[in-house]
Amino acid sequence: MKAISRFIFLVLVFLLVWTVWTGTLRLDELLTGVFLSMVISAFTFKFFPGAGLHLITPKRIGYLLVYIPVFLWEMVKANIDVARRVLMPSLPIRPGIVKVKTNLKTEIGKLLLSNSITLTPGTFTVDVKGNHLYIHWIEVESMEEKEATKLIPWRFERWLKEFIQ
Repeated sequence: MKAISRFIFLVLVFLLVWTVWTGTLRLDELLTGVFLSMVISAFTFKFFPGAGLHLITPKRIGYLLVYIPVFLWEMVKANIDVARRVLMPSLPIRPGIVKVKTNLKTEIGKLLLSNSITLTPGTFTVDVKGNHLYIHWIEVESMEEKEATKLIPWRFERWLKEFIQ
């Protein structure tokens, strides 16, 4: 039963990725996506032991729907900041690598957090060791771990914590 749950879950995930990737809801595209999702899931579901339909809950979907606009807003703000620094070279740039702590326990949570940070211009996750992330920051505002944690990952982590854990 768990294998079927993992298979169906992966079909849904791959189909969602396919739909976003193609950007269309045409019937022929959806049928192609369903077929490819089923084929890929048939070969890969055994590599995802933690996956399953139990992960799809209204609470998690709600937090995901909240997280997406939060992430997009942070990305827009960071893009504007980096664009200002490029267009006005007189603005200070103090690059550096800071150590921040995460409260996320799962590997997928840390992966989503580090990718969210990396996709935000001006920051780049260099390494993840245990509960610490090492982030290259275009404008280091604080080298203190607690302060840097409030400034960088906390804006994503508070929503991911509920979505992932």
